[in-house]
Amino acid sequence: MSEGLATLEIVTDTGDSAGPTRDDATSALPGDPRAKRAFVNVLVNTLIANVTTSFLWFALTFWVYIETQSVLATGIIGGAYMLFIAFFAMIFGTIVDRHRKHRVMLLSSVISAVAFLIAGLLYAWQGEASLLDLGGPWFWVFSAIILFGGVIEQLRNIALSTTVTLLVPADKRANANGLVGTVQGIAFLVTSVFSGLSIGFLGMGWTLAIAIAAMAVTFAHLLFVRIPENEPEAEPDAKSALDFRGSVRAIRLAPGLFALIIFSTFNNLIGGVYMALMDPYGLTLFNAQMWGFALAFASTGFLIGGALVAKFGLGVKPMRTMLLVVIAMGLLGSVFMLREWWPLYVVGMWVYMALVPPVEAAEQTVIQKVVPFERQGRVFGVAAAMEAAAAPVTAFLIAPLAEFLIIPYMRTDAGQRQWSWLLGEGEARGIALICLFAGLIMVVAATLAFFTRSYRQLTDLYAKAPDQEPGEGSEAGGTAADGAEATTEDQLLDERTPVSGQPPELPERRASGSHG
Repeated sequence: MSEGLATLEIVTDTGDSAGPTRDDATSALPGDPRAKRAFVNVLVNTLIANVTTSFLWFALTFWVYIETQSVLATGIIGGAYMLFIAFFAMIFGTIVDRHRKHRVMLLSSVISAVAFLIAGLLYAWQGEASLLDLGGPWFWVFSAIILFGGVIEQLRNIALSTTVTLLVPADKRANANGLVGTVQGIAFLVTSVFSGLSIGFLGMGWTLAIAIAAMAVTFAHLLFVRIPENEPEAEPDAKSALDFRGSVRAIRLAPGLFALIIFSTFNNLIGGVYMALMDPYGLTLFNAQMWGFALAFASTGFLIGGALVAKFGLGVKPMRTMLLVVIAMGLLGSVFMLREWWPLYVVGMWVYMALVPPVEAAEQTVIQKVVPFERQGRVFGVAAAMEAAAAPVTAFLIAPLAEFLIIPYMRTDAGQRQWSWLLGEGEARGIALICLFAGLIMVVAATLAFFTRSYRQLTDLYAKAPDQEPGEGSEAGGTAADGAEATTEDQLLDERTPVSGQPPELPERRASGSHG
């Protein structure tokens, strides 16, 4: 992590900067020492918060599957989590754009802490027997409260993505996004180990108590964090809590950006298969404690992948990097369950997780460059909503399909005869069959994306877009659009996007430092 932070260190200007001046009481230019300290503090606080929320979410999934042996229940829990994100993400994005990022992160900590506390009180009141009755209401209420507390963490994550733009120079943002992936990998490693150990040795009651205490520590630490930022200016035409119009306008002004979000959404559609089936498959091979250790080892792949992006970046064409990595993920996802061998599964997960940070960092880096800072929260919110909405579709579909149809079929003599030449033998060959086809679909989709016009447009736009300085008041055409009441969005797009299909020339900006 220290090596990654070193890549973000920028020498402060000595007085001849061409960049805009700011109110030093509240704001700092990307790359100066105050901005760097703030970014490090935000990363540390995000690590604490992610550990806490992921710890309880993992523990809930482990606890439910161990006690009920229901793939359907774990699939619904995973799908409900993503569905909550899809429902709230666009609102979160609007909140991030309208408020200081520190204030948003404080709000996230408070709501998560209260939700976990309510879940703890419900556990003490009802007891395990009532909460594990899948046919009763209390199981679903208890799970929904914990998931809601975890989903609020998405508010912090959206704020973090915009904070990278605020605090990090443009030519270092890919590295910073890789560092964010490394921090998330550390959180995944810690939670996967301790969730399994906590459920295996302490039970759900003490697990809840630990999560409540940890979230209180998160809030206390955040009180000492300062993010240099001016108060966002209010937009008179965006008064509702869900500024869908502003989000759409920002996306449409960047040709190809909507296609990127659609592709990421489809990628998450396939990822929902793994989300629904990864834990049941792992818990077939290991007990809860050992599965936690296996996940911990696999999650070090996040650290390696994120560290590599933090060190080397994503190259001059992050879109190309993303698609190549997605192809590799699809190939890997189709083969790491071909035999029911735990080394194959664990090593396959490790490599798969090492490939996740470059994909996430590529999408974030593109958005941070081609979308005005003042609307990045809403664009990240739209992206999170669409991508999160995709996973529950497959999770809710695949979980019952696997439990009631494919898994029983693969345990019959006919199923084993038909597929044993490819999938071998074992208890979870049905899960392996589903993941095989899911991976192949991912490979085909990513390969076809290379030949689309949207890919070429967005790649060119990223290369030509000038670095933007948060707070300059100039959006990539957004300010002009907002100030011209008689200009429609379609007319604006026609003026900015030539018939030839080449990306628009964006207004030049004054930069405070190096260019990406």
